[in-house]
Amino acid sequence: MTDMTHDNEALDTATPIEMAPGMDVSQPQDHYAFLADIKVRLSVEVGNVSMKVSEIMDLREGSVVELDRQVDQLIDINVNGTLVARGEVVPVKNKFGVRIAEIVSNGMARARVERRS
Repeated sequence: MTDMTHDNEALDTATPIEMAPGMDVSQPQDHYAFLADIKVRLSVEVGNVSMKVSEIMDLREGSVVELDRQVDQLIDINVNGTLVARGEVVPVKNKFGVRIAEIVSNGMARARVERRS
């Protein structure tokens, strides 16, 4: 028996899940409500650079490391290492914040992650 046949048989014998009263299946956020409390890591990447270990060991207080990003380019916003948006750094009460400028489509996010590996 092939995996495909096995999967089809499983689908034929599956019992439908009953929806809670008032649950609207046309609203995708209702399907994912159980995910709302899961914590993920949001990180912001200003830029990056490849350096030799000897160059890193030569860094001192006051050293400047030039990154691969132009000053006017948007920065990458990642969730658990996957690119999801781009934005710009803004000040928020003596701290840094990020203003979302664009949301990245799923296809672009996968392509960006693949290029980095």
